[in-house]
Amino acid sequence: MPIEPDPRTLPPGLSPAWQGGQRPRRGPKPSHTVEAVVAAAVDLADTEGLAAASLPNIASALGLTTNALYRYVGSKDELLILLAEAGFGAPPDPPIGLEWRSAVHAWSDAAAKRYAARPWLLDVREGLTPHRLHWTEQLLAIFTKAGLSTVDALSCAELVTAVVRATADRRRTIADPDSPESSEYAATVRAFLHPRLTEGDYPHLAELTATQEYPAAAPEDFALERVLDGIAALLP
Repeated sequence: MPIEPDPRTLPPGLSPAWQGGQRPRRGPKPSHTVEAVVAAAVDLADTEGLAAASLPNIASALGLTTNALYRYVGSKDELLILLAEAGFGAPPDPPIGLEWRSAVHAWSDAAAKRYAARPWLLDVREGLTPHRLHWTEQLLAIFTKAGLSTVDALSCAELVTAVVRATADRRRTIADPDSPESSEYAATVRAFLHPRLTEGDYPHLAELTATQEYPAAAPEDFALERVLDGIAALLP
């Protein structure tokens, strides 16, 4: 039987995400659980944004001191990994009977909805945690069933995941009225740039601003479709 590595040598959050339970500690029995700490962090992030899910705020919500939180989480980095794992959650059941491309779209739509519901997920690093790997496992199943090797399937899964995340981040930016990329700002920017692009050596960009497509707002699934075109070329 292989020897388990020392949890202290693993990336923050990896061991508790997989093993759960309380950390062995001397002293009185803890009054809370790791799950309760993470749930409080998720609630704060949902209601007030990621910055609100600070150790002092979580401690206050639970009636603890900040130092007492270290009975449950080893560091802020560890808490953020557990926060991302709980916030994203498990994937929905995979669709049955879809061809591979439609199945990837269903997966992508489900992931996009998680990001839309909790935009703060875009600001935390995702770890190799149970829920997140279940999402990856679903893509691997789709791609290997379509005929890819497991290695190629993993490369494709990572690419699709990155595109879905980047698209979600783009949607969030455009939806933010205070963002320079929001529709309100974009119209002003186009009006400013168009004569300068027309007079300068920017014929293609000038054409885009003239048709009010600058900054270009391609269909939301444009990037994903191009990625899937490339994956299709790999299939036997």
